[in-house]
Amino acid sequence: MRRRRLGSSDLEVSEIALGSWLTYGQSVERSRAEACVRRALDLGVNFFDTANMYGRGAAESFLGEVLVSVPRGEYVLATKVYFPMSDTDRGLSREQIHKQLDASLERLRTDYVDLYQCHRYDVDTPLEETMQALTEVVAAGKARYVGFSQWKPRQIRAAYALADTVRFVSSQPRYSMLDRRPERRLFPTCDELGIGQVVYSPLAQGVLTGKYAPDRPVPENSRAANPELGRTSKRFFDPAILGAVARLGPIAESLGLSTAQLALSWVLRDSRVTAAIIGASRPEQVEHNIVAAEIDLDQATLDAVDRALGDVVRR
Repeated sequence: MRRRRLGSSDLEVSEIALGSWLTYGQSVERSRAEACVRRALDLGVNFFDTANMYGRGAAESFLGEVLVSVPRGEYVLATKVYFPMSDTDRGLSREQIHKQLDASLERLRTDYVDLYQCHRYDVDTPLEETMQALTEVVAAGKARYVGFSQWKPRQIRAAYALADTVRFVSSQPRYSMLDRRPERRLFPTCDELGIGQVVYSPLAQGVLTGKYAPDRPVPENSRAANPELGRTSKRFFDPAILGAVARLGPIAESLGLSTAQLALSWVLRDSRVTAAIIGASRPEQVEHNIVAAEIDLDQATLDAVDRALGDVVRR
């Protein structure tokens, strides 16, 4: 498993990260979830991404229980803060950052996280307060570095302009073949400021696996078939999008890849992307997706992908 340096930090992370949104501690049976984490470690994945709000702490608790037997220096652990944890606990105030990080560390069974991320921008808290609180938790040794998810370039620059506060090293945007909007303004801004990209939804909520087709019903055991888990994937269920994704199949097949492997390799083609977060409910999925980190796509393949997807791409 190849590794890349995360932004201006000294963190060397695997190109594939294992995420835990909607899966571990929630919808995936415990033994299978453990098998996924163990297999990821065996195959060289050292980067695990979670958040306090995933299962209201359940995902963090699961990872803490599974990783407690792994030497702490052998993996990179990232979590997040912002979304509600109770009727009164949410946001990026100084009080919440300290309170929620302490709770996350307890659930994760560790003294520190390598990366503490603002899950969204908090318009109700002064940016100065948020950045000062993040500076404090880094100074206290509870977080090595800090990052954000889905912030706008002007918000990132405003944080960077503050004196005597910690600097962000990572950005976590939604990014895939089908959603390339971060390329326009986010990637250039972050590249200028030494901020790496840890992208989520590189398979467009499973649509880029190729298992959904415009002329067939949704597979019974798929995420999209689950009323709760499928909410976020419905945006991609336009017949034009599904038809375009189907055209990726022959391209992938010509390379000896699956559509999912092609899609992950496409995301990692960009050197500004440090890692792509995958989800997995079975260890076989981990094994399958990790192959993508070994593939370098040539320009002819990239051009073929663009022709296949046409105008369904969000730019």
